[in-house]
Amino acid sequence: MSDWVKWLLLGLLSIAFGIFVLGAPVVASIAVTVVTGVLLLISGVLQVVGGFTVEGTGNKILSFIMGAVMLFLGWSFLDNPLEGTLTLATVVLILFMAGGIARIFLSFQMRGTSFFWPTLISGILSIILAGIIWSYAAEEPAVLFQLLGILLGIEMLFNGFGLVFMAFFVKNAPNETTEAKEA
Repeated sequence: MSDWVKWLLLGLLSIAFGIFVLGAPVVASIAVTVVTGVLLLISGVLQVVGGFTVEGTGNKILSFIMGAVMLFLGWSFLDNPLEGTLTLATVVLILFMAGGIARIFLSFQMRGTSFFWPTLISGILSIILAGIIWSYAAEEPAVLFQLLGILLGIEMLFNGFGLVFMAFFVKNAPNETTEAKEA
């Protein structure tokens, strides 16, 4: 099987899963929370184990504290996945807002360059998106249960389309280089 076909199949699979995830965003959100919980548990154990190998009392204490926090969060997400989903969705909402604010401040440092307007608009759009999500969540808190699943589904669709386009690029790349050499 040629490389471009592998990329195409992977892209189509990502699109299919993206559609599936968008069809069941609450289930996908809870799955994201469970996976996050498992990864936090693994990271917490590794952090605690790593605390025994670091030099200095302060580093050891910090490593143990960070490991304990990760273990607590991981266990909390796995023990209460619905509450964990709300927590993660709220964190995503805060990150959208903070990222938007940061890009707006950054854009003013780019004033006079071609990057000013795209960075400013990107920041404003992130804040608007956070505001829209916040307003929906204020009216209907169940929206937050769907947020992670919707974002995951959209990302899977974008990733899938990107892989499909890359597959066709890889398929046509040898032909384009051959044509360029002949010209």
